[in-house]
Amino acid sequence: MGINALPVRGTKDYLPAEVLLRDYVQGIILDTYKKFGFQRINTPIMEDIERLNKSDGGENLSMIFKILKRGQKLDLSKENLVEDDLVDSGLRYDLTMPLSRYFANNRQNLTLPFKCIQIDKVFRAERPQKGRLREFFQCDIDIIGDASANAEAELIYVTTQALLNIGFEDFTVRVNDRRILTDLIKSAGFSDEDVPSVCISFDKLDKVGLDGVKAELLEKEYVPAVVEKFMEIIGGNDLSDLSAIEKFCSDATVPANLKKVIETIRALTGGKFNIVYDKSLVRGMGYYTGMVFEIVSTKFGSSVAGGGRYDKMIGKFLGETVPAVGFSIGFERICEILKDSETVKVPQGKKIVLVYADGDDFGAVLKKTAELRADGWTVNMLKRSKKLGKQLDAMVDNGYSHSFNFGESTEPKELQKK
Repeated sequence: MGINALPVRGTKDYLPAEVLLRDYVQGIILDTYKKFGFQRINTPIMEDIERLNKSDGGENLSMIFKILKRGQKLDLSKENLVEDDLVDSGLRYDLTMPLSRYFANNRQNLTLPFKCIQIDKVFRAERPQKGRLREFFQCDIDIIGDASANAEAELIYVTTQALLNIGFEDFTVRVNDRRILTDLIKSAGFSDEDVPSVCISFDKLDKVGLDGVKAELLEKEYVPAVVEKFMEIIGGNDLSDLSAIEKFCSDATVPANLKKVIETIRALTGGKFNIVYDKSLVRGMGYYTGMVFEIVSTKFGSSVAGGGRYDKMIGKFLGETVPAVGFSIGFERICEILKDSETVKVPQGKKIVLVYADGDDFGAVLKKTAELRADGWTVNMLKRSKKLGKQLDAMVDNGYSHSFNFGESTEPKELQKK
């Protein structure tokens, strides 16, 4: 019996047509980011396990792929082994913590505000499902060194432009602020220490509804009267209006800045997408300190992009507060939507098949391909066989529009499927 050829659960093999779409989408995102002045960087996929464990990544901390110590450092003969005896590093679960470490390590070589791009793989040991894998790409842009709400507005604008450039429309940008959410929670009578746990429960509002959130908070043994007060606050319809929540806010500049960002982006939508305040938006990462945002699509049951401000994470490395905010496109989900809808046609360019015979001078064949490439063609060499017709039909399916028969043709001929 042969070895199982299936990829590891939660990972995927991609056929050429899928890779073509993925490269096209990634290219547009990267090109859009660069045109707005962002610079691309790269960080290792592995990080020290202590940094990962202390990164405030919410539930993602339970989904870290951990890496065993190597060589003499791995001593399996030790009695009463615990995880720390076996593990010293892990695979990154997102690109934000690695960026924070990167900035702290390279600060002397960077100019503020630092606007960077990261398009790379991340890894999470979670339950695989449609649009959610264990190995996947994220497409991030971040601004480090700008404490103003202009940074949030810029990231939202650039990210929406990238989606529009792909051909992705009819989406909604949802925005909130962790400080507003904290004030709403404390207004009900919860303590500062309760806020993170209440946020985790409240983050499930879209899935379980108000009754589900209430049940979970009571299950956590919070005071019933406090839970009931919180339900009254978050259940009020007027809380969808930013003006109505100002009475709960300890800092009036927070809702004011949120309102300014919404108005700024709304004036630039051109009717192609919407932006709204959403009191239920939490974002699962514990490291967010201010404004948070995500993009949802009617074509997918979950968000396709998300981000927020994380002013305290870099400080863990430097010992001082460094303002930072980022936005990440869910690349895999975008590609799933585009693949299923077939609304985006990837430009193929000029593609030609050069057919040659077994007895032809291969050096001369290669020389001819150089001439065709100089004329702007993408050239695929194909040795003539008894099933040439089927081979050429396959070339048409892969976007090849012309053929050239070496030793017979003088000009490229249009290629049509038989």
